[in-house]
Amino acid sequence: MSLSTTIERYRAELRHWLRGLYHGLITHPAYEKVEKEAEDTEDTFMLACFPEAFGIPSPVSYYTAELLPYLEDEFDAWERRMWNRGSLLERKGQQYHF
Repeated sequence: MSLSTTIERYRAELRHWLRGLYHGLITHPAYEKVEKEAEDTEDTFMLACFPEAFGIPSPVSYYTAELLPYLEDEFDAWERRMWNRGSLLERKGQQYHF
């Protein structure tokens, strides 16, 4: 192996390592925060549309029932998430405790 190929190999390895470090320190936590916020927004929307799933009476349930065929897959996942979660305050409180 020549010196130039060895240097190129080390540069490529260092570039790969630095890219992973940047992703782990900067971008991955940002992605997690965006995903959690999107999930919270989706949960709020689904709870506003289908509160009767948790025993909360809703006068608009007749109209939101028309959305159910379009949101069937999301509804099952949402319902499972909501039953597994302790409370919405618990989830929001996790943001402030590292």
